[in-house]
Amino acid sequence: MLEPSVLNPRSYDPAEFDETTRRLLRACVEWFEQRGKRLLVESYDTWFAEFLAFAGELGIFAHCLVPADAAEGADRWDTGRNTAFNEVLAFYGINGWYTWHVTMLGLAPVWQSRNETARRRTVELLRQGHSAAFALSEKEHGADIYATDLVLTPTGDGRFSASGSKYYIGNGNVAGIVTVFGRRADIEGPDGYVFFLADSRHPSYTAVRNVANTHLYVGEIGFDGYPVGPEDILHIGRAALDVALNTVNIGKFNLGTAGIGACEHAFHESLNHAHQRMLYGRRVTDLPHIRSIFSAAYLRLVAMKMFTNRVVDYVKSAHAGDRRYILFTSMSKTKVTTEAEKVVALLWDVIAAKGFEADTHFNWVARDLPGLPRLEGTVHVNTALMLKFLRHYLLADPAPYDPVPSRTDASDDRYLFEQGPAGGLGEVRFHDWRPAFDHFADVPNVARFREQVEGFRELLLTCGPDRRQREDLDFMLPVGQSFMLVVYGQLILEHAQHAQHAQHAQRAQRAGQSGQAGPDRELLDQIFGLLIRDFADPLTDLHGKPGATDEQRAHALSCLRAPAHDAERTARTWRSVEAIAGTYAMRPSPA
Repeated sequence: MLEPSVLNPRSYDPAEFDETTRRLLRACVEWFEQRGKRLLVESYDTWFAEFLAFAGELGIFAHCLVPADAAEGADRWDTGRNTAFNEVLAFYGINGWYTWHVTMLGLAPVWQSRNETARRRTVELLRQGHSAAFALSEKEHGADIYATDLVLTPTGDGRFSASGSKYYIGNGNVAGIVTVFGRRADIEGPDGYVFFLADSRHPSYTAVRNVANTHLYVGEIGFDGYPVGPEDILHIGRAALDVALNTVNIGKFNLGTAGIGACEHAFHESLNHAHQRMLYGRRVTDLPHIRSIFSAAYLRLVAMKMFTNRVVDYVKSAHAGDRRYILFTSMSKTKVTTEAEKVVALLWDVIAAKGFEADTHFNWVARDLPGLPRLEGTVHVNTALMLKFLRHYLLADPAPYDPVPSRTDASDDRYLFEQGPAGGLGEVRFHDWRPAFDHFADVPNVARFREQVEGFRELLLTCGPDRRQREDLDFMLPVGQSFMLVVYGQLILEHAQHAQHAQHAQRAQRAGQSGQAGPDRELLDQIFGLLIRDFADPLTDLHGKPGATDEQRAHALSCLRAPAHDAERTARTWRSVEAIAGTYAMRPSPA
C-alpha cells in the first residue's frame, strides 16, 4: 500500500530508525500507555513537569537534539527522527509535544553559533535533563521581529546588562537554556541586534506569569539587569536577525507533524465511539453520511502524512544551492495544520457532544489543535511568504536539480544550522512540477486536478495580478491558497512514486524476480477527488473579490472541475477505514 498507516501504539514499530531511536520512541509510547487515559486527560490541567522529568531521565533531548559537531559523543540532528517524535508526542497531547517543540526552537540559535563555550554549556545542560526556550516575541511587537524592546546596555569589557521582557515564551518558567533576541542600547539599526544565552534560574530572570489560559506554560519573562558576557553571546548584528528567521524555518515544520499525531488519536477515539454505538436501530457507522465523513477524514490524514514524509526528504537534502525546503516547511506549518483542523472538524461532527466530555482525549485535541496554524507566524503571514516562491515554481523555466531521493538514512542535518542570510527567497528556483503528475496521468482525479493546475497557471500568465493587486494581501490570499494546492498535490505524488518504487523492490526481492508492483492508485484517486473540490474554494473566492477583473473572474471559473466518482472505489475506501475500528484504545489508568 502507498499510504502511511494511522499510528497505532499497539503495533508501533519505527523500523526505519536505529536501535537507540526505536527504543526511545517505544519508551515514550509505553510511558504514556502505562500512565493510562485517566491520568492523561487529568494531567492536561497542570504544567507537564512529569513529561519533562521523564524526557530528562531518558536523555531524549540530549540524544536527539544535539548535532554531531556540537560535542564529543553527540549523536545527530535528524529531521526524520525528530518528525517521528513530533507525531508520537502529539498523539498523546499537545502539552508534551509543545515542551519538545520549543526546546528545538531554543536550541537552534546555539547550534548556529560558533561560541564554543555556549555550545558546551548547552550540551551539558541537556545531558542534565534541561529543556530550552526561544525568547523572540514581545507583547507589543508580536511577530514583528525587527522591533525589540529588550535592551543590552554595555557595562565594559565586552559585557552587558540586559533589561526588558519577552512574551509568549514556551518553557519560559523552567528552561535552563533560553536563547534571547535583543538589541544593544549603543548601536542603532540591525547592526545592534544580539542573540544571547540565558538561564531561567538566574536571580535577574523572572518568570512573570503564564499568559495563556491553558495547561501549557506560555509565559511572559522578564530581565532586570541580567548580566551578559562574551561567553553568553551567540550572534550579533544582522546575523542575529538571520538566525531568528532561520530558526523559525526549522521549527515551523514541527507544527504539521504535531497536527498529524493529534488527529490520529482523535480518529481512533471517534471511530471507536461511532462504530460501537447504535442509533435508530443501526450502527452509527452504517449511516452513509457518517461513512463519507470518516472516509474524508482518513483520506485527508493520509495525504498529510504523504506530504510530510516527502518534505522530510527535501529538508534532509537541503544545502546552500537548494533552499526549496523553505517553501515546503512553510507549507507544513500552513497547509498541513489547517488540514488537521478540517480532520478534527469532520470527526467532531460525528463524535458530537461526546467530544466535549472531560474523560475524552478528543476534548483536549479540539481545544489545542487550533493553536497550531496560529503559531510561528499566522497562516496569512506564511501564505504571503510562500507567494514569493510562486513565479519560479509555477511560471519560470525549471532548474536542473538532481532528483531528491526518499531519505530514511540516519544523517546529521547540519545544513539547518548553516543556512546563512535569510533573504533572497524570490530567487529560489524549483524543479519541474509536471513529471509527478505525468507519472500518475492514468488516475482520473489526478488528471482532472492537473487540468485545474494548468488553468490556474494560464490565469496567472494571461491576466495575473497587477501591481496594485499584488500589494493587496486580501486579494492575493486565494492566489496563495491555490498555489499551495499545487505544491501539496505534487509532493503527495512524489511520495507515492517513491513508495511505488520501494514496494516494487521489496516484492521483487521476496519473489526473487522483477515485476511491476501494483501501486494503490485508488487511494490517490480518492485523495485527489478531495483536492479537486478544495481547489474550488480559493477559485470562487478569487472570483468574488471586489478588485478582480472580468477576465480574472472568467478564468477562475473555467478552472473548476467535478471529481470523477466510482461507487465501488468509495466502498473499498470505507472498508479500509472500518478495518481500523477497535484496533486501538488507550489503556485505562491503574487504580
